[in-house]
Amino acid sequence: MTALVANSDGPRFLMCRPHYFSVSYSINPWMDPQDWSNSGSDLALAAQQQWSALHEALLAKGASIALVDPEPGLPDLVFTANAAIVLDGKALLSRFRHAERQGEEPVFAQAFDMLRALSAIDTVAVPPKGTVLEGAGDCIWDQHRGQFWMGCGQRSDRAAAAFVGDYFGVDCVPLELADASYYHLDTAFCALPSGDVIYYPEAFAPVARAAIEERVAPEQRIALDDAEAASFAANTVPLDHALVMSSCSGALRQRLAERGYTVVATPLHAFLRSGGSACCLTLRLAHQSQRTKPNGPP
Repeated sequence: MTALVANSDGPRFLMCRPHYFSVSYSINPWMDPQDWSNSGSDLALAAQQQWSALHEALLAKGASIALVDPEPGLPDLVFTANAAIVLDGKALLSRFRHAERQGEEPVFAQAFDMLRALSAIDTVAVPPKGTVLEGAGDCIWDQHRGQFWMGCGQRSDRAAAAFVGDYFGVDCVPLELADASYYHLDTAFCALPSGDVIYYPEAFAPVARAAIEERVAPEQRIALDDAEAASFAANTVPLDHALVMSSCSGALRQRLAERGYTVVATPLHAFLRSGGSACCLTLRLAHQSQRTKPNGPP
């Protein structure tokens, strides 16, 4: 693993180069191994170029990035958002539902052992045996409200929300995902530092939509249409007033501008073929709750 050098108070991320990335199996509706295979080496090259552009965009915004070494046979290791949940220097590692991704668990465990040795992380834990929890892809920190939102019903177990809340000492609101195409919460939901929320209502069960509406005022809800959701506009990396994403419609860009946000578009279409995009390709390592750093950056 390439060590993370935090030379500023900027955001810190864990990423993995897509050296072995491909669509070689199917565990969500976006994944079509035959279509990937028919494209020869073109998509693999595109993935390398698009990942590098995202990496450069984050560095340009002052981010520090640690890199997990890619591993053959683990094409989805590139989606580091699923490695763990991190808050206040505490990491809770993932347990994956599908056998195709379970080989990632020891790799991420080793990476977090190194991060702890480098004092980039204080403590590392794992969920109870038998509990499926797929990291920050399903567990999104809301700095404005001081809580986690947790997707469940597709990949992560609803019961894991209580364990997350207890481990980190904050509220964790479970949201049932109702559409197999939006299998992780970060494919359909993004909590912005201002308190605004980007989300695709159709991805959620009625009780989950009610939970969102109960906690997020109408003027703070940025609902995506079908096309915006399918382009993974919710799979965004917020960096203060900049939002890094694969693509953005003109209408959504205007709505975000009205809230003081600029969009940094860096196309990630090769990764959409696996059901991932900007947020999936990053794991934020420096989220802090208000109790530990009242005036600090998210």
